Amino acid sequence: MSASLIEAVDVNAPVSVSWGLWQDVTEWPRFLSHVERVDRLDDRRFAWWLSLPGADKQFIAELTEVVPEDRIAWKTVAGVHHAGVVTFHHLSDTTSRVTLQVEYEPDGFFEHLGALTNLDKTLANYDLGEFQRMAEELAGRRV
Repeated sequence: MSASLIEAVDVNAPVSVSWGLWQDVTEWPRFLSHVERVDRLDDRRFAWWLSLPGADKQFIAELTEVVPEDRIAWKTVAGVHHAGVVTFHHLSDTTSRVTLQVEYEPDGFFEHLGALTNLDKTLANYDLGEFQRMAEELAGRRV
């Protein structure tokens, strides 16, 4: 059984600011609460360390598409099955929408429970809220 989620957040910051926070994968732990660390292996591959309720995960993911200020897509190449894409949408000169779409294969009791109870969506919403706060703070400093 695979699980998927799609969550979005509107940000009072231009696309350039939203993109700026997401473009460096190694910085994602700053706003993704379950991501402990991301290390660059080469231009396209990264080692991830996740801390999830009931399980810690490690995997290697590869960037499959990077279009500046538009989208970042990835998939795992070793470890758990996981793929995702973040898209950036221009709403106005000062606002943007960031959409996160993730597909994964739940492994173990807690991950299955999280998928069944929408805990994964709750976590994604929390993380997007953290991202929104950081982006809006950064955009406020640029004014």
